[in-house]
Amino acid sequence: MIDFLKQDRYGVYDLERIIAYLRSPDGCPWDREQTHSSIRRNVIEEAYETAAAIDGGDAGELLEELGDLLMQVVFHTSIEQEAGGFSLDDVADKVCRKLIYRHPHVFGDISVSGADEVLRNWDELKRLEKKQATVGESLRSIPSSMPALMRAEKLQSRASKAGCDLLNPQEALNAAQEELGLLFSGSGGENTFGRLFFYAVCAARLSGVDIERALSASCDSFIGSFEEAEAAGTKPEGASIYLSLRDIRHDTKKEKKNY
Repeated sequence: MIDFLKQDRYGVYDLERIIAYLRSPDGCPWDREQTHSSIRRNVIEEAYETAAAIDGGDAGELLEELGDLLMQVVFHTSIEQEAGGFSLDDVADKVCRKLIYRHPHVFGDISVSGADEVLRNWDELKRLEKKQATVGESLRSIPSSMPALMRAEKLQSRASKAGCDLLNPQEALNAAQEELGLLFSGSGGENTFGRLFFYAVCAARLSGVDIERALSASCDSFIGSFEEAEAAGTKPEGASIYLSLRDIRHDTKKEKKNY
């Protein structure tokens, strides 16, 4: 056994060896039992915790959460390698090749006018790489496992680049109002709610608002209102806390600290 306790500092390949040892017969029973499917949720949770650390602007917290996220990458790679599949070097090789291929303006002889053209080229190169012959295939490739609001925004943005979009936020709000009318009349159902949110996402996107962040901010405001009512000795009940959100203003366009 490698004496991991005597090291002053650890690197990526130490993490790989630790995970491999944990999954060995002499390691941890829980780690040995895990499969890609059993720890699938962990990847999602760690990604969200990393995003929360970014939003919080705490570099120390981000350092820890990136480590947890990296551990998930190494854990899944270890499972695959045990089965005779790919290794951590294979994972690195794949992403390096992707970065080189999708940056021909850096590693090739292509010239670009700025960041917007870089993104357009990236999307086109990705479609070629994935052998997506149509925009529909490109839309279909967006994972259905993504949060629904985020998926809707990504679908709409990709469709917009192909010339399919509503003209302005008001047009999207008018469409949303029609769905609300159905709900108020009692003739709407689950699909009506779905279309309502889809149009709301469109209105926010066309207004330059990150709908995921906007809803998250309202969730935070709801928690704050609930806690304030409890602290004041007022029992939160009925619609009071919900309606109080109308009086709370939060700027969802405010820039967060970037690392």
